[in-house]
Amino acid sequence: MIESNRIQVRVHGESASATRLNLTSGKFKLVIDEPESMGGTDAGPTPVQVLLMALAGCLNVTGHFVAQQQGIKLQGMKIVLEGNLNPAAFMGMSDAERAGFQGIHVTITADAPDATDAELQAWIAETERRCPVTDNIRAATDIAIQVNRA
Repeated sequence: MIESNRIQVRVHGESASATRLNLTSGKFKLVIDEPESMGGTDAGPTPVQVLLMALAGCLNVTGHFVAQQQGIKLQGMKIVLEGNLNPAAFMGMSDAERAGFQGIHVTITADAPDATDAELQAWIAETERRCPVTDNIRAATDIAIQVNRA
């Protein structure tokens, strides 16, 4: 029986304010904030913007990897993501809709001039299937949250 290797990803966050979170993961730093209209200082992207950015980044990496394996000469990609959500649940005003995106629309423009339409369709289907962020958004992922006193 072959056991797969696992990669542990760890992120540390510390709130700088009610809307701003300073994050580190390995040697990287990121600030998540809200726009001024939501009480923030607009010092960084919002959490939902970061989610879409993560999806775009993962589709890019996975897409290039799959293209290489399938023999497609992918010279680049342009990725546009759009999602709509109703902030009423987040703000405690209504539970009529879920708090997250109702849907995410992704448009990928692949610079692969030698690939046929059929090859591009097989490539994107495999890219979607193997993208870890796509998988985490689509499938139920257990999230265990515990709280400790400071």
